[in-house]
Amino acid sequence: MNILVTGGAGFIGSAVCRLLARNPANRVVNLDKLTYAGNLASLREIDNLSNYRFAKGDICDDVAVLDLLRAEKIDVVMHLAAESHVDRSIDGPAAFIETNVVGTFRLLNAALAYWRELPSDAQRRFRFHHVSTDEVFGDLPFDSGIFTEETPYAPSSPYSASKAASDHLVRAWHETYGLPVVISNCSNNYGPYHFPEKLIPLVILNALDERPLPVYGNGANVRDWLFVEDHARALELVATKGTPGESYNIGGRAERTNLSVVETICEILDGKRPRRGGARYRDLITFVADRPGHDRRYAIDPSKVERDLGWQRQETFETGLARTIDWYLENSWWWQPIRAERYAGERLGTVKGAA
Repeated sequence: MNILVTGGAGFIGSAVCRLLARNPANRVVNLDKLTYAGNLASLREIDNLSNYRFAKGDICDDVAVLDLLRAEKIDVVMHLAAESHVDRSIDGPAAFIETNVVGTFRLLNAALAYWRELPSDAQRRFRFHHVSTDEVFGDLPFDSGIFTEETPYAPSSPYSASKAASDHLVRAWHETYGLPVVISNCSNNYGPYHFPEKLIPLVILNALDERPLPVYGNGANVRDWLFVEDHARALELVATKGTPGESYNIGGRAERTNLSVVETICEILDGKRPRRGGARYRDLITFVADRPGHDRRYAIDPSKVERDLGWQRQETFETGLARTIDWYLENSWWWQPIRAERYAGERLGTVKGAA
């Protein structure tokens, strides 16, 4: 297949590109604007492969996107390009509306124009896969409930509202114009190449720097954690085997409180990279004022993607977290420039990016 991955230099997108490009039968085209979270170093292992191409561009430029679809004879669009950090959406929501809503609208228009030009057999094969988040569903009580594909949307932040809007646009382009779309909604991802402002890499790297480990409120908020490489395998299945018009929830069956995630990282680091003087990393945990609209709990039921597409996670939270910590310990070449150039001074020790 010829596959266009938007946002392929981001965390999840780069994992998808690495997975797809390992199959020589695929042609992978990575379209990315290279904003703050885009990093071509995450694609170093596939950069020289003949079946992989990087194209710098903006999904809001529908003319350029249409030209790229035609030139590469794309069979599948996997749309991952998005602004995705809740704290940033609270500070500056305009970029989230522009990329997540307007960008998806323009990408849909380009895909529809391209799809209408295809011969009938190619139209039947074509898929537009929109990758979304469980945050569109709002939050759950601490002690009951789970998100399914039928859960009503109730977004709480500018980020989740922008993703909910994009989900609705994708469904509308299917219902109104017949564009063959599939949608997936995932739980919190973690793993190698995760941008350092996100919770797990932030805690790992702050701990190694002997900086405070900020935790919102009392740390009781619960997230369902999904190892990024497991997610990438699920996305490939949804894009290639999913039924047009359907949505698929992808989760790791690994609910943890934010505080327990931070404490587990501290315990693993105590064994792998002990602090000087015998102090424990958990002594660096610092509770800070909660952020506005902080959802209590996310929990995803992945039964449909397991049943219909045969996906199963390969990593438990414990094995995935250990792999992730080992990766950050062994790959300072990737994260040190980001810390030095983009998050110099005290910024990574502040509330932004807290658990």
